[in-house]
Amino acid sequence: MLTISHVADSDDAGMRLDTMLYDRAFYASRSAAARAVEAGEVLVGGQTVAKKYLLREGDVVTCQIEDASETRIVEGEDIELDVRYEDEDMLVLSKQVGLVCHPSVDHFGGTLVNALIYRYGAQNLCNVQGEDDRLGIVHRLDRDTSGLMLAAKTNEAGLILMDDIRARAIDRRYLALVHGIMAHDTGMIDAPIARDASERTRMAVRDCDSAREAITTFRVLERFEAAPRDNGYTLIECKLFTGRTHQIRVHMQYTRHPIVGDPVYNVHGPREESAQLGLTRQFLHSYRIAFDHPIGGNRLEFADNLPTDLRDVLMELHDRSMGKTQAGLEVEAIQATAPFPSIEGFWYE
Repeated sequence: MLTISHVADSDDAGMRLDTMLYDRAFYASRSAAARAVEAGEVLVGGQTVAKKYLLREGDVVTCQIEDASETRIVEGEDIELDVRYEDEDMLVLSKQVGLVCHPSVDHFGGTLVNALIYRYGAQNLCNVQGEDDRLGIVHRLDRDTSGLMLAAKTNEAGLILMDDIRARAIDRRYLALVHGIMAHDTGMIDAPIARDASERTRMAVRDCDSAREAITTFRVLERFEAAPRDNGYTLIECKLFTGRTHQIRVHMQYTRHPIVGDPVYNVHGPREESAQLGLTRQFLHSYRIAFDHPIGGNRLEFADNLPTDLRDVLMELHDRSMGKTQAGLEVEAIQATAPFPSIEGFWYE
């Protein structure tokens, strides 16, 4: 028998225990996971619980796996990484669209973790979460969200960075294009998020015991006039004060200004294909990150230009612009002062 321990993270919070065990590939089926829970082979915090127990972040789950020979080892893969900064403790990278951050039951290979292992070696990556499929990871971006993120090489740096994220000491900002013309130039969305009551793969703003605090602020950068097949668009900067799964996407859907191209949370936006402006993924890019180095304490700031697919969308909307706001002009100027400035023309020439 092989004993495996897993610390529930924000992705697991609110999920049934048997579902998590299956999703994490600890068991071959959900029914097998349920049987193991009922047989007392799975413990949460050292105690037996029901299979329908709803996990909380930080829960320590221990399970007994009979067939250890089928345990998969996360191996390095030669995947391109766009590293913007690195030292002996950590690195800053710009994640490309389509790259999953860590292995799961659906994406065991081809992830950022596989790429980090190949480039640095498993022994040279932070492992504070105690799982090989989380090596180097201190926070995540959705598969189809591009842009800047952090990774850690040492456990000391990883612990400090995760503490700083929880303490809201790391400034993370995103560019998003949303449906509709937002009336206010600034705003705060303070709405708790939990797993959707009927569809576990989705998150939602909910008032329930498993819901967790989620705060997002936004500034309008530019507005675009409406056309016959859409209701206009607004380019915004979002700042995260918490890091819930799909937080910006869920919050913008909640305000009835869903992100353009979002395949999951665009339920209130125009359904015409033309209104999505040719996008096959959400218009969401982590364009700026600022923080104190976890070991040295020196301030580091990085900016990242929009990738080609998102720039093309703004080029298409250029003639419909209602003008940049003062915040838009400020964001555009960031490229001139960032340690790694973007190319000329932050959004479009």
